Amino acid sequence: MPTLPWTIPNPAPPGTQAYAMASRFEVRSARNVPRFFLRSLAAWRQVRSAPGCLGASLIAQPVRRVFYTLSAWENRDALYAFARTQPHRGIMTSLRPTTRGSTFTFWPVPAEQLPLTWDEAKRRLAEQAQAEGASSAQPRQ
Repeated sequence: MPTLPWTIPNPAPPGTQAYAMASRFEVRSARNVPRFFLRSLAAWRQVRSAPGCLGASLIAQPVRRVFYTLSAWENRDALYAFARTQPHRGIMTSLRPTTRGSTFTFWPVPAEQLPLTWDEAKRRLAEQAQAEGASSAQPRQ
């Protein structure tokens, strides 16, 4: 499936700082991909009208069982309010058992640098995954 292009529900005011988030989800099996995909589209519809959302994009790679999200928000509180709101909250709860792994990364970005790029998001996700792998490899004391 092609990338769903960057959509701007609410234009960013010039001179402001946005709160960016990228995520990567790996689905456990091919059997779970259609459900994950359909539920992702429901969340996509919600984000397109979410208060505080300055932009968002989605990549679905069903054959690889991988899904990516990329979004920018007015602030952290706007992102967390969206995450707690239905249907997103219920979608994420229902999909958790079908997910093999997930990675999230967050960073500040000047509004003038929107839209965010997938190259930047995937670089940050790879760094976050590496950091999480390194921290889980550390012996517990």
